Amino acid sequence: MKYKLSANSKSVLNSGLTDDYKKAIAEYIWNGFDAGASCVEIRYSRNELGGIDGLWIIDNGSGIDYSDLPNTFGTFLDSNKAQTYQRLSDTRGRKGKGRFSYNVISGGVLWRTRYRDDDRCIKQYEIKIYSSDRSEYEASDPAPIACDEIQATGTVVQFLEMRSNLSENNFTNDSFTHYLASEFAWFLLLNQSKGYTIKIDGVELDYRSIIGDEEEWKLTVGEYSFKCNFIRWNTKISDKYYYYMLNSNLREVVKVLTSFNNKSTTFHHSLYVTSSYFNKFTWDKEDGERFDGLVNQSDDIYKKLIKRLKEYLAKKEKDFIKKVGANELIVQYERDGILPTFSDDRYGKSRKKDLIGAIQGIYTVQPKIFQKLTTEQRKTMVGFLNLLLDSNERSNVINIIEGVVRLSPEEREELNATLRATTLSRINSSINLIRNRLIVIEGLKELVYDFEKFTTERDHIQKIIEENYWLFGEQYNLVSADIPFTSALMKYTYLLDGASKMGEFTLEDARKRPDIFMSRSQKLPGYAYSSFLEENIIVELKRPSVVIGKEQLRQIEDYRDIILNEPHFQSHQRKWTFIVVGKEVDNYIKGEYQTFSDKNRAMLVHYKDNFEIYAMTWDDVFLTFEHREKFMLEKLQFDRQVIYDEVNAYKKSREGADALCRDILSLNTR
Repeated sequence: MKYKLSANSKSVLNSGLTDDYKKAIAEYIWNGFDAGASCVEIRYSRNELGGIDGLWIIDNGSGIDYSDLPNTFGTFLDSNKAQTYQRLSDTRGRKGKGRFSYNVISGGVLWRTRYRDDDRCIKQYEIKIYSSDRSEYEASDPAPIACDEIQATGTVVQFLEMRSNLSENNFTNDSFTHYLASEFAWFLLLNQSKGYTIKIDGVELDYRSIIGDEEEWKLTVGEYSFKCNFIRWNTKISDKYYYYMLNSNLREVVKVLTSFNNKSTTFHHSLYVTSSYFNKFTWDKEDGERFDGLVNQSDDIYKKLIKRLKEYLAKKEKDFIKKVGANELIVQYERDGILPTFSDDRYGKSRKKDLIGAIQGIYTVQPKIFQKLTTEQRKTMVGFLNLLLDSNERSNVINIIEGVVRLSPEEREELNATLRATTLSRINSSINLIRNRLIVIEGLKELVYDFEKFTTERDHIQKIIEENYWLFGEQYNLVSADIPFTSALMKYTYLLDGASKMGEFTLEDARKRPDIFMSRSQKLPGYAYSSFLEENIIVELKRPSVVIGKEQLRQIEDYRDIILNEPHFQSHQRKWTFIVVGKEVDNYIKGEYQTFSDKNRAMLVHYKDNFEIYAMTWDDVFLTFEHREKFMLEKLQFDRQVIYDEVNAYKKSREGADALCRDILSLNTR
């Protein structure tokens, strides 16, 4: 039988129906959940060309009661949902347009629905609407289902006369699944204990993929209990952030803007509050007490609730900024070249860490300071902040920031504490660094001099130097440690140039192993073009029992010859320094010292063009460290005897050497 709508076909067409198939599908899914469904599934069939020739949306809800048809399908822009939930701020389908949104998908739609009538008997019937005349719908008579055919209630929506512009990709692409996740994630999460799901061709929708963080907790205000669900989204899912107030049936009663909508951060959030309190809540245009048994935003319980929610969100935002936002800001600043250039020595690293800590601390307190700035403005602000931190004017940082944005007393105190903490952290880290380096020096002395019989080059000395190559230069990057020299050269070219430039090397060359290979690039002063000096250090370590002589020097010269014969390494802007280290040097080496004494470079045994070779004893290495760190060691006045006693306590055995090596390697010295 055919029935007339309360509007004609043209009125339906001009009522603002969606032209987005994703939104249309969502309307039908909401209809299923509105009918009490716990599972809504999208199914489709494909034709040979990849198009969609059949589409169904199936739910296990309560179905459409035949006696309600005049109030559901018979009305337009006056849905019974709006009558039942007349105080809702955003009831899906509240104007009855959802059932007509099929227009973007198909030329008609058929509902095959099963419901339980007043006599608890399950009945089934069909409803049809076609685009040719939207002013009427056709409904068959409900028929009871035979006892042996009894099945659950629910509705199957079948789309008729499919549009040719839809393909399988429309239902499998990321855009579609992301839209459904954004639309339904909160609802599925709040109903997870009931097992609510959405399926697409048999595959469950992964709505959690867009949730970065979630938390559920309860709070009590007055005589009412409120269940609160916080969600931080991985992506922005709406234009604004809201508190959603839900009644006992998880129906939205009102949504209220949070206080974090004007902050330029990636703290995408929603907060859902469920309580029987909202069963009698209404939102009025103006504050004022009500006298009809309902409450509104003027109620004391509501005001106290909002205050508690604001406090909660403020803490969540601050935690998020500390863990995610501030780190992302630094990554962005390093990528865009906003941070100033620091030297690669310990002092430069400490200054950089201090600046990063201050930027992160300021961002955590007041993110607005770093928003909506041009690249030059960001560089200027960060550079100026760096100058203040590196002077006696650290306290003026707060005054300057207050000239940009107003700070609350709490924010001012927090920022002040952050600046104090970064200073203290910088001091503590420097002290610990020097102390750990002293332990490394004393440990190496023990291994070289007292554990001579048990210490090996490969298992002890080399491992320690590999992790503590600052002994030969703070400014270098480690290219290799104990790998074939040809592979080291390949890694070297990747480090400096981003591509391998190695020619043909012999098998004998490939067997050679430098213990430590370090490198750095440095801008050449006075050049009109962008030229760089590449400095490289190759270190050959010898076990304590080996005395450095002509044979050991020859090994270093072999490394030199490999490089001399490789065309890719002939630039005079590359400097090569070779160092061989052992417990002692013989008379031959001492004679080479004299030969090159006119170069005024201690321990030099070979010099030609951009190649230099040095022979050093371990004592030379240790004294170089003492000289380089003399100022800090004198100021900090470490009790060297305590450190000596620590490393001297190890048993003089191979096991003792292994244990001492392990403990040294566990120290943070860079």
